[in-house]
Amino acid sequence: MAEVDLAIIGAGPAGMAAAVVAEKAGLRVVLLDEQPRPGGQIYRDVTRLRPDRARILGADYSHGRGLTTALAESGVQHIHGAVVWAVEDGFRLSYTANGTAAQASAQRVLIATGALERPVPLPGWTLPGVMTAGAAQILLKGSGIVPHRAVLAGSGPLIYLVAAQMVRAGYPPLALVETQTRRDLTRAMRHLPGALRGWRGLAKGLGLLLELRRAGVKQVTGADRLKVEGTDKAEALCFRSGGEDHRIACDTVLLHHGVVPNTQVARSLGVSHRWSSAQQAFTPVLDRWGSTDRPGVFIAGDGAGIGGAMAAEIAGRLAALKLAEEAGHLTAAERDSRAKTLFRARSGELAIRPFLDAAYPPFAEALAPADSTLICRCEEVTAGEIRRTAKLGCLGPNQAKSFTRAGMGPCQGRYCGLMVTAILSDTTGQSPDVTGYYRIRPPLKPVTLAELAAMAETGATDPEGE
Repeated sequence: MAEVDLAIIGAGPAGMAAAVVAEKAGLRVVLLDEQPRPGGQIYRDVTRLRPDRARILGADYSHGRGLTTALAESGVQHIHGAVVWAVEDGFRLSYTANGTAAQASAQRVLIATGALERPVPLPGWTLPGVMTAGAAQILLKGSGIVPHRAVLAGSGPLIYLVAAQMVRAGYPPLALVETQTRRDLTRAMRHLPGALRGWRGLAKGLGLLLELRRAGVKQVTGADRLKVEGTDKAEALCFRSGGEDHRIACDTVLLHHGVVPNTQVARSLGVSHRWSSAQQAFTPVLDRWGSTDRPGVFIAGDGAGIGGAMAAEIAGRLAALKLAEEAGHLTAAERDSRAKTLFRARSGELAIRPFLDAAYPPFAEALAPADSTLICRCEEVTAGEIRRTAKLGCLGPNQAKSFTRAGMGPCQGRYCGLMVTAILSDTTGQSPDVTGYYRIRPPLKPVTLAELAAMAETGATDPEGE
């Protein structure tokens, strides 16, 4: 088993930026990532970017080429296709790559696993033809596939970006059905002065809206009572807006109402988390460098709280500087000198977040779904079953898991966890912090007995020795 100074989990903007900075500072770095190429979800397949795809996806996506190039030119050991399924005491990381389990040992760990798209449980959301907006973007980035006759529904800036990319690809969405209201925008206006510090983000958003208007894309706001209609597949999106019922026939429904931090690895290590009412999710407790209350464990990027790709990249660099200083490769003065402009830049990137969080809240009906709505797709558990466990005396997700199996499927609660917490909190009257979250234990991802049996002392290299 090879030993390194720093193991980084995740090759998105935070992980790539941190790896390069740490390696240049003199640390031995291994970067483990599930995808065959670096970039994470935001820069997925950017290394294979073609001019036509670049035009569709935009300049922000193309920015990722700089990060992947810097990574390729560095001495960082990047193990691609590596599914990390355990991080244990002493920072021994177990992972699977190319059908074989292997291990790496590190002095410190940086978690850069990014965010998960928040599920939108509403009637019909499990029908074929229904997917998240982020999933549609993955298809576009990875394969150039664009959904036809699609409706985008939910809230958040991502739906504008996806809609604009669909327009550029020649298949504009039939409509944008948004759940945020004028009241949400009014409440958000108190954050506008601060958001103006991030005026570039506001300008990009206004540019996307103008692009959609020019393309003639229908836009509805303040929608509620959303449901996907269909028998064997999605056939229409039904909703209520302006006091009237509406139905839009379509072949695909793309749902989205925000992203949330992926906290599974951090929770498995016992890192403290707290509830963010602004983002309606749990976030890890960190200092300004990304250090947790577990010595040697750092978190950077959207896994530390949603801030966007540029903020994640900056956070990765900051964490790497602190890690290099702790390892004795930088003095505190050198660290602080290099970090000064980074802190200023991150503050500017995050200035817009309070405005966005208030203007585009999660869809309320999806946070408190009807009893008949499925919330745990792995084990087919409904919202009503979770509420019944609460009335039986279950005060937290781990008790509810014993009664219903919610959270015991292949996703290990990644997608239903926050919904279970929200439903239990609403039913019991407890705060989400008191209700808590699933207790996360290895394996974090499914691992086969064959992979375990094939485990060898391969060190911090992938099983093919690349």
